Amino acid sequence: MRRYDAVLFDLLTALIDSWSLWNRIAGSEDAGRAWRGEYLKLTYGCGAYRPYETLVAEAAVASGLPATHAKALEDEWLSLEPWEDARPLLRRLRQDYKLGVVTNCSERLGRFAAMRMEVPFDVVVTSERAGFYKPRPQPYALALQELALPASRVLFVCGSAFDLFGTAQVGMATLWHNRVGLNKPADAPAPLKESRTLEPMVSEHVA
Repeated sequence: MRRYDAVLFDLLTALIDSWSLWNRIAGSEDAGRAWRGEYLKLTYGCGAYRPYETLVAEAAVASGLPATHAKALEDEWLSLEPWEDARPLLRRLRQDYKLGVVTNCSERLGRFAAMRMEVPFDVVVTSERAGFYKPRPQPYALALQELALPASRVLFVCGSAFDLFGTAQVGMATLWHNRVGLNKPADAPAPLKESRTLEPMVSEHVA
């Protein structure tokens, strides 16, 4: 018997290399990491939804970049590229599992990013539609509701360790695709497994 009936992913870090786009707009990896770090602080501390684009602009200013970088990021949004093993993995999983994403993003940009995967998702939950940013439990709970599955039958794959707080609240087992070598907050629950690569780790846990 399969352990899970569905697999949910964080979209912009677990499936898509959004880091490269932020770095390119910022002008360097260091500047991009600083900008992204400020953005993560804002979204994970925000709770109730505020416009994603506003938070991205505020994060730019907080990291010493012009607020106009948020518009530049939006203009380049459709150039987002998945990690190289993401699309083949989703195509295989699609044969046996329901698939979905839960992402801290506006509805419009979240839908555009999901389209970049070129695989149909059963569920696309954005923080705008859920009314809250992760790791508040509402986005994860909405995805479970729309899948019509209990948390015990759904595997979550995060790209940021902050997701571990939220998935623990709703009871979802979670893998951490830590592609860029982020540090886990000291008080975050442990993932089932952490890996720099996506496909082998997920395949091992859905087999």
